[in-house]
Amino acid sequence: MHATSIALPARHRAQLTLSDVSLMRGATPVLTSVDLTVTPASRTAIVGENGRGKSSLLHVLAGTLAPDSGTVHRVGTLGIAEQEMSADDDRTVGQAIADAIAQPIAALAALDLAGAALAEGGPGADDRYAAALESAEALDAWDAERRVLIALEALDAETDQTRRLAELSVGQRYRVRLACLLGADLDFLLLDEPTNHLDRSGLDFLTEQLRSRKGGVVIVSHDRALLADVAETIVDLDPTPDGLPRVYGNGFDGYREGRLAERERWEQTYERQQLEHARLQDSLSAAQNRLVTGWRPEKGANKHGRATRAAGLTQSVHRRQEALAAHAVTVPVPPQRFRFPELQARAGAELLTAVGVSVAGRLAEPVSVALSREGRLAITGPNGAGKSTLLSLLAGKLPPDSGVVRVQPGTRVGVLSQESSLPAERRAAELFEAHLGQLEASGMLAASETVGLSHLGLLRSREAGKRVGELSMGQQRRLDLAMVLASRPHVLLLDEPTNHLSIALVDELTEALGATQAAVVLSTHDRQLLRDTEQWPQLRLEGPGDRDTDRGPAPMSVADARMIR
Repeated sequence: MHATSIALPARHRAQLTLSDVSLMRGATPVLTSVDLTVTPASRTAIVGENGRGKSSLLHVLAGTLAPDSGTVHRVGTLGIAEQEMSADDDRTVGQAIADAIAQPIAALAALDLAGAALAEGGPGADDRYAAALESAEALDAWDAERRVLIALEALDAETDQTRRLAELSVGQRYRVRLACLLGADLDFLLLDEPTNHLDRSGLDFLTEQLRSRKGGVVIVSHDRALLADVAETIVDLDPTPDGLPRVYGNGFDGYREGRLAERERWEQTYERQQLEHARLQDSLSAAQNRLVTGWRPEKGANKHGRATRAAGLTQSVHRRQEALAAHAVTVPVPPQRFRFPELQARAGAELLTAVGVSVAGRLAEPVSVALSREGRLAITGPNGAGKSTLLSLLAGKLPPDSGVVRVQPGTRVGVLSQESSLPAERRAAELFEAHLGQLEASGMLAASETVGLSHLGLLRSREAGKRVGELSMGQQRRLDLAMVLASRPHVLLLDEPTNHLSIALVDELTEALGATQAAVVLSTHDRQLLRDTEQWPQLRLEGPGDRDTDRGPAPMSVADARMIR
């Protein structure tokens, strides 16, 4: 935890201001001309694909990273929780708490000393006591430790203050640090992916704390539910036509609407410029053709007439060359749109059924599921409940210890696993083409049914040419999704499909899943995805560590798992 502070919180005077801030990583721009103001009332989120500079912007705000140009002004106390956390922290939980509330502890100690001096009646004791009391009140010092302890309990963090942080799990260390920050009562909290390692009750507590706290909040997050519940202003670092970041108001809905409108304007402007450029190119080509073949005058015309006509055609070519040169295409190529392939519905009452399936130690209670054409099912439950196991059973990748799984003959089943298993040394495009070849050779798809990688809009050409091991986690996830969709499945089984994907792509994928004719089963902890698919039937799997606050619908019967759209 990094903390930068003045002696006392600034409260209503607190402010973080960035003016025309830019940051380079070598020769590569990371941030360009960022203007941002954060006040105690701010609930600001920073979004963008991986590598766009979100964490860097958070560190510039905190003062732990200096920009290459622009100005940064800070008034007030702040704390930052980075996405990465050292496993070598030798402090105890108690020491971490003491460090987080060092100022309130010091204020109370100073008040005790001032009280003792006041009792002795020394000169200036009244003023020193009044100043010490004012500091303690400003820091709400008497309540500081209680605030941290409440947060530790609510986040299900380690409460034994003798335990060393290095001995705790990654999740426990994160939760202890977050609890300390929430209890420290700082002017500003800067949080990088704060929902990592939190369960449902912890998420609810964090959300309420961020909404109600007196100070400002800046979060970097891919958690769309947190953005929807907390953020009022969203800074978008994804590509724009002019290369500058965008700041959207009106919360997550305002961001979604503004981003979509911006993208449509970008695409329309680019298309207009391309069409005009093509028109000018065609006009020049036509003039050049006339100069070559059309300058000859009619039979019987004199020499002067031939010269005059040739000169006119030459001037026409020059004018068109100048017009084409003057019309530079100034708008960059817009980002690709995700194009979900058409997945045909397959006739038949039930495409895939599972009757009383279970796996010892992984899916204890028998589960029955039936999927018909255009069926929908969302599988929910805590970690360890068997969600991924059930998907593996439905996919035929794992035999059940009891029960049976049936797939209608000829039904294509596509499976997006939670973790990628693609070979790191193979190039993305080569893998995809080889996959298409296997689909054709096996008779699963005709050549006319295959869809190219570029058509899906999931990877740019330069990314498709890279080895899998060179791709980011998000790019690998896109490739996994492309491989699944390439088979044009009648049934889609998706395990945490939004992992590592950008907010924009998740929105597009969610819309496509709702509209496709294929049957879809998804397992997810993504709260916003569950909200967006709340009309889908749900199958709740109970598991160890399940809490009352996290309970959803009861386990479903076979009939409940069907959906006629």
